[in-house]
Amino acid sequence: MSEAFTRIDGGALDLLIVADHASAHVPADIDLGIDAALLNAHIAIDIGVAEVSALLSAQLGCPAILGGVSRLVIDLNREEDAPGLLPVMSDGHAIAGNRHADLTDRMLRFHHPYHHQVAALLDGMTAPFILSVHSFTPRLASDPGQLRPWDIGVLYNQDDRAARIAIPLLEAAGLIVGDQLPYSGQLLNATMNRHAEANGIPYLGIEMRQDLVSDAAGQKRFADMIGPIALECRSRLA
Repeated sequence: MSEAFTRIDGGALDLLIVADHASAHVPADIDLGIDAALLNAHIAIDIGVAEVSALLSAQLGCPAILGGVSRLVIDLNREEDAPGLLPVMSDGHAIAGNRHADLTDRMLRFHHPYHHQVAALLDGMTAPFILSVHSFTPRLASDPGQLRPWDIGVLYNQDDRAARIAIPLLEAAGLIVGDQLPYSGQLLNATMNRHAEANGIPYLGIEMRQDLVSDAAGQKRFADMIGPIALECRSRLA
């Protein structure tokens, strides 16, 4: 057991599901200085990701690793020297408790163990493939005029091999697909840059719209669509 991550041993398939922002947990000894209700919002957690990842792990028969703390405690999908690693603002909300927090302590306690576990799981695979699972809010409080009509986004940096396979398949499944939307993997791809692109490991990075995966029916719908597509990407790139 680790407070830095939850590991799901869904099976032996050489495919690793990675969910950086799957948890809203804040350890009892950390005070973020925010209204507790915000821990249910998108600034604290990628809504629906833990549930979809667990369904996919069972469906595909593969392991999954879920981040164990809220992105407000430390953002596991940031480089170790990146701004926003320890957020002091998020979508218009001040995270006052982080202003004087010990970044080194948070890194040693959460960031390092999480990434070491991702690396260890990949090292144990003969021909690894990574499925990176995130979700996005359809509406930012700090930019309400920004339209986010996509059902799912596909993110990547330099390695777009799986993205090029997945996008037409997701569209054929009836989804409105954002290519590098609502975020660009060239900017927000730290975990995949580190574990996939730096090591030549193929990966598919997806970002689901949170209102579509906020209940059990939506979570199952997306897992049922994403699973076969991830397997198709893996088989074509093996």
